[in-house]
Amino acid sequence: MADPSSYRPKPGQIPDSPGVYKFRDEHRRVIYVGKAKNLRQRLANYFQDLAALHPRTRTMVTTAASVEWTVVSTEVEALQLEYSWIKEFDPRFNVKYRDDKSYPYLAVTLDEEFPRVQVMRGAKKKGVRYFGPYGHAWAIRETVDLMLRVFPVRTCSAGVFRNAARTGRPCLLGYIGKCSAPCVGRVTPEEHRELADDFCDFMAGRTGTYIRRLEKDMMAAAEEMEYERAARLRDDVEALKRAMEKSAVVLADATDADLIAVAEDELEAAVQIFHVRGGRVRGQRGWVTDKVENVDTSGLVEHALQQLYGEETGDSVPKEVLVPALPEDPDAVSQWLAGRRGSQVSLRIPQRGDKKDLMATVQRNAQQALGLHKTKRASDLTTRSRALEEIAEALGLDTAPLRIECFDISHLQGDDVVASMVVFEDGLARKSEYRRFQIKGFEGQDDVRSMHEVIGRRFKRYLQEKERTGEWEETPAPTGPVPAPGADTTAPGTASEPDAEPREDDGRPKRFAYPPQLVVVDGGQPQVAAAKRALDELGIDDIAVCGLAKRLEEVWLPEDDDPVVLPRSSEGLYLLQRVRDEAHRFAITYQRAKRAKRIRSSPLDAVAGLGETRKQALIKHFGSVKKLKQATIDEICEVPGIGRRTAESVAVALASTAPAAPAVNTATGEIIEENDGGSTT
Repeated sequence: MADPSSYRPKPGQIPDSPGVYKFRDEHRRVIYVGKAKNLRQRLANYFQDLAALHPRTRTMVTTAASVEWTVVSTEVEALQLEYSWIKEFDPRFNVKYRDDKSYPYLAVTLDEEFPRVQVMRGAKKKGVRYFGPYGHAWAIRETVDLMLRVFPVRTCSAGVFRNAARTGRPCLLGYIGKCSAPCVGRVTPEEHRELADDFCDFMAGRTGTYIRRLEKDMMAAAEEMEYERAARLRDDVEALKRAMEKSAVVLADATDADLIAVAEDELEAAVQIFHVRGGRVRGQRGWVTDKVENVDTSGLVEHALQQLYGEETGDSVPKEVLVPALPEDPDAVSQWLAGRRGSQVSLRIPQRGDKKDLMATVQRNAQQALGLHKTKRASDLTTRSRALEEIAEALGLDTAPLRIECFDISHLQGDDVVASMVVFEDGLARKSEYRRFQIKGFEGQDDVRSMHEVIGRRFKRYLQEKERTGEWEETPAPTGPVPAPGADTTAPGTASEPDAEPREDDGRPKRFAYPPQLVVVDGGQPQVAAAKRALDELGIDDIAVCGLAKRLEEVWLPEDDDPVVLPRSSEGLYLLQRVRDEAHRFAITYQRAKRAKRIRSSPLDAVAGLGETRKQALIKHFGSVKKLKQATIDEICEVPGIGRRTAESVAVALASTAPAAPAVNTATGEIIEENDGGSTT
């Protein structure tokens, strides 16, 4: 625990202008980000008597080891920079809202030649227009099914679309009139895009004008005695009205607003948002958060606005935002929202009328969401706490292992040997900390040696981080051989261990900076001994090690001849099993991906500068790699995009490959030989 006075800046050093400040811990990780109109006044509040601080603030300042700040010109710039840093550094003491579910959106892919209407989840993509979010995907599909009668926009996947274009026959929706069938040329790209634009306009709330236009066309068709057309327009109007009935009218027509309500107690807060477009509720979503910082309702509202609109632009930010309490600097937040939208945004508290009544409804939803969350979490928290206590007691640990790392080895008969590292904090999986390894110290199958290598590489990186942050003067010399560093791959991709000097510290969470209290290996006594030996060679003696054997679910400790047997109903055993099974899943997923990539490899992969497009062109031109191998350099040059130098490289690469083994008819045992006309036996 640090003494805040040890890193308190002198009063004259802190400017009295607007800015954003960061608190860092002893490892130089950013643990809190804040903004202020007056940096000097705000930072002075953190360095008063500890007894006078809020418990959460006191925990933060005693965890921190330094503070730094950046001066900006305006409060709006401070708001933008604060949001950027919170998103970049993910500070542990900042409020971070968690979506209570993955909400589905109705999406229109306007970036395609023939826009497609579909249900989408997850991160928003550029060039796609979104409507929602909705509570259930079936609600989107019901609405779309009604509207396709009037706006027959494409809803099929790219594969179905290409197949229909190839065969010249549309899908079922094209036959029943719920798709304009652009795949077979029934409409031009311009006509189909106009349909998609009308669909978007209707979903955006401009419903009245469109329905009145259809009704006018219907009356005109009836007067001209075009009764079939009039009946079709009548059915179109009824379909649109039924689609509109899915969304209740809550505010005056043409009102675009988001209503945000907050329910909170001392420890947690829930936020509910209603998205109103064209006077109708078009979407609803909710967040929950732990109040890890001392923040009031206005602060929670400001954080919610940052998360809700930080990545949005244009019409995604409504003209009006209604909140239960205004942020500390409402003018700066309004300017920031206006900058995101491109026009003025009204940020206010509803005082009377329909908007106040609707805000009360949103508030009730927030209260119910908080109550439901606390009901679910109460049992979960109790169970996880009991599990961690049981593990600590069974393994003889001084404290509960709040961070557990589990390692597993995976291979297929000695090929594609990989390892996984999964992390559980407070009994919950922390997937952003997962890591993957390729075993490169040796060839073949040896789980014990592989475990030794992986543990050594992981904690060698940890020691490098400690040395770089200056936690000791010298790195202790290892007492045994340390495995050669190999490539460590993270969940999204792969990266190699650096041979150069470490990067400049930037405050981001490091890949191997956090030490666990407990290392779990998938295996029995040999794997545990290998993991312990790797730690001993690096001079690490403050991290507990255990192994969980699959056969009898026994827990093995280093240098113990007998395992620790936890009761089958033990919460601690359940947690260790979940950690072990997650490590196994993560490892085998990576191993299968590597194997599939290896199987899909081609001799053309060895040709430098030959991309996937030109590979496909070569195969398409010659029909197979075998026929390409038989072609001359001049014949290869005939393929569009292939120059003579590339053709020579292709010929050399194919000539150096070993001939493929002959195929065998498993029924007769005869060798199958291929020729240009097919295969013969």
